[in-house]
Amino acid sequence: MSEFPELDRKTLSQLKKFLDNTFRDFSETWGESFENFFSPVLYSLNLFESLLLSIPYYILVPLVGAIIYYFSRAKWLSAFAMIALFLMGYFAMWEETVSTISIVSVSTTLCIVIGIPLGILAYKKPLAEKIITPILDIAQTIPSFVYLIPVIMLFGLGKVPGIIAICVFAMPPVIRFTTLGLKEVDRELVEVGEAFGMNWWQALWTIELPLAKPTIYGGINQTVMMCLSMVVVASLIGVQSLGSLVWQAVYNQYIGLGLMSGLAICALAIIIDRTFMYYNKRTDWKTKNKR
Repeated sequence: MSEFPELDRKTLSQLKKFLDNTFRDFSETWGESFENFFSPVLYSLNLFESLLLSIPYYILVPLVGAIIYYFSRAKWLSAFAMIALFLMGYFAMWEETVSTISIVSVSTTLCIVIGIPLGILAYKKPLAEKIITPILDIAQTIPSFVYLIPVIMLFGLGKVPGIIAICVFAMPPVIRFTTLGLKEVDRELVEVGEAFGMNWWQALWTIELPLAKPTIYGGINQTVMMCLSMVVVASLIGVQSLGSLVWQAVYNQYIGLGLMSGLAICALAIIIDRTFMYYNKRTDWKTKNKR
């Protein structure tokens, strides 16, 4: 049986050391610059988290319920959200829950701000789509622990590397769904707009994006779900959240703590998913009636 040809161990070891040393030198040279660049993100996260923690629970819980009802128009979902949040606080998980909501909110906002323009770029420029698509495939398939290594080397432990890791993992859906939604828009409608003198930006803003909105909302929903699923991994690098309680339960074999924190994450996922689902259905129905 013939052996597969392999690179000799000495050369392989030298290659690994070269890559390690190169990136280590890069992180030492540019690490502080990257930290300064992402400092507004850290400031926004800390500010939003402090704001939520400063609001008494008996005000914040009904406020969240009212916001959910405004978007979903589902009384049962609003009631479920308020009961779930109250129980999270009752079982001494309030600070972790607020931290989870904060980091998911900031990460989702970053994914939307960056992802939707990239999706539009991929729709408008076929060359850009050919470049972006393989990158998205890699981001979705590579294990999250792999890209945690360079992030930690650049930023160390803390919230910023956690947000970056979450965004890398959660951004692909909003980019893909934005491109898909725009491709599904009837080209005849765009041509009618162009016939009335619209340029590409006006047609995009007034025709294509409104019609693609339900699909884009579906991508945002998936992005939020993936951000929420990544908080457990992000807790390994210093992000305080419900994921921290999950790892604490794993390390210490606390079944009760693991069950409660896991159910809390599940409840947040259900609340967010159903809110987006009902809001998407409601806006989609309005769009079809306008047609």
